[in-house]
Amino acid sequence: MIDITIPGRGNYTIEHLILDLNGTIALDGAIIIGVKEKLVKLSQELDVIVVTADTNKNAEELVRDLNVTLIKIKKAEENDQKLELLLKKGKDNTISIGNGCNDVYMLKESAIGICVLGKEGASREAMMASDLVVTAINDALDLLLKPNRLRATLRR
Repeated sequence: MIDITIPGRGNYTIEHLILDLNGTIALDGAIIIGVKEKLVKLSQELDVIVVTADTNKNAEELVRDLNVTLIKIKKAEENDQKLELLLKKGKDNTISIGNGCNDVYMLKESAIGICVLGKEGASREAMMASDLVVTAINDALDLLLKPNRLRATLRR
């Protein structure tokens, strides 16, 4: 659990982290360098969930060495399925990280939604639905490992 107080926004008790796989923590079918180490640390504090339609058919292999829960969703209505997962976990105690059109509902409804504008890019809709946008997944994960960064960016 991570407790974060953000002036002007309130207090958050974060228990879950939902991560999109492809385009967010993985690129071209491989986990982005540095992500595994950060997820190992975060999984000591949070329930980390990786959600994917498994476009590259290698999701199990990618997360095998990580202490995360892998959720595979159908390749239709992905936005709705991700939102359903978020609501099941509890939107008020979950941070979500994604980059695509199919992440919009999840990003918008999370306690804090973070959009990653990485090498794959990010949809305009995902950026607009998020509380903040970063240029790399490692930067997004560092916001959780070093919550003062998150506090500084989101305070009002």
